[in-house]
Amino acid sequence: MDIHDARQKRLSRLVTKQRADALLVTNFTNVTYLTGFSGDDSFLIFPRSGGPILISDPRYTTQLEEECPGLDLVIRRPGTSMISSIKKIVAKASIRKLAIEAGSMSVGLFEQIKDALDGVEVLPANGMVEQLRQVKDAHEIRLIREAAALAERAFAIVRAALSPSQTELHVAHELEHQARQLGARGCSFAPIVAAGPRSALPHARPTQQTIGSSPFLLIDWGAAERNGYKSDLTRMVLTGKIPAKLERIYRVVLQAQLRGIEAIRPDVTTHEVDKAARDVIEKAGFGRQFGHGLGHGIGLDIHEDPRLSNGGKTVLKPGMVITVEPGIYLPGFGGVRIEDDVLVTRNGHEVLTNVPKRWEDAVLSW
Repeated sequence: MDIHDARQKRLSRLVTKQRADALLVTNFTNVTYLTGFSGDDSFLIFPRSGGPILISDPRYTTQLEEECPGLDLVIRRPGTSMISSIKKIVAKASIRKLAIEAGSMSVGLFEQIKDALDGVEVLPANGMVEQLRQVKDAHEIRLIREAAALAERAFAIVRAALSPSQTELHVAHELEHQARQLGARGCSFAPIVAAGPRSALPHARPTQQTIGSSPFLLIDWGAAERNGYKSDLTRMVLTGKIPAKLERIYRVVLQAQLRGIEAIRPDVTTHEVDKAARDVIEKAGFGRQFGHGLGHGIGLDIHEDPRLSNGGKTVLKPGMVITVEPGIYLPGFGGVRIEDDVLVTRNGHEVLTNVPKRWEDAVLSW
């Protein structure tokens, strides 16, 4: 069975459970997941029985034929609105209850659809496709492994060429360049490269500050392979005379990360994994300096469900791929974060990213 057919069958059961006649998929990433179409500006009407119908426009005709052979298509003519196309398909299919993706649809679009579909009950639903996307199939896991390998190779090249005169922006641009040179679609997101005190900003934007201005550097990056599946890693690079405080923080964060990874296995909640790592940081006296969740799912999006957080109730299942990224951030001094991508297996877990992370491994001599 084709991987997209299998996903569509699973979604069909969820649409039936929602007691809807069809689901209107408007999140472009969800359209990609269900059909393999990598373009945008296209919606999918997914009935609980019968095949899905993709509404697109003439720009994508050839691309659709290449990526989605056999898929039922409605190509909008110039001047024909998406809303009128939806209305025509819904009427022809005698759809009386239409579920919509409330979590990603704008209020404006919802009102337009509701007004256009006279006599049709529009049911706000949330997370049906995202629920499926949480558990990766074998094909997706293979692509995430590829994304991780691309990120690791790009980092190795960039790290080997680091010099004190390079700026944070230069390093970020080189990561993007090397990832593309190796065959990636690009980076998973704009890399975070932060030297010294700026590493206390969890989402720091690279600047013209030279990396040699401080004895430590935080780099958060990832690669997107050609199909769009992503990886996400964070490492520290240590140079020069390293403050004793930094070594203490680094060792606490590393221990917390290892504890979090050790806790990952089927039937454990995301709260339990978060707590395993957070307890280490709190015991060391830095609880208030760890202000974000332990991690998140990755796949076609860089941030997906499930979320590893304090109070999280999601139960881990084999096939989920999550990041584990504890951090300690001290304003005015700097921060440490260490991040890896982890697959939940039938018997436990597998770390998919393999960049060395011991204290000794982080030290670099110019």
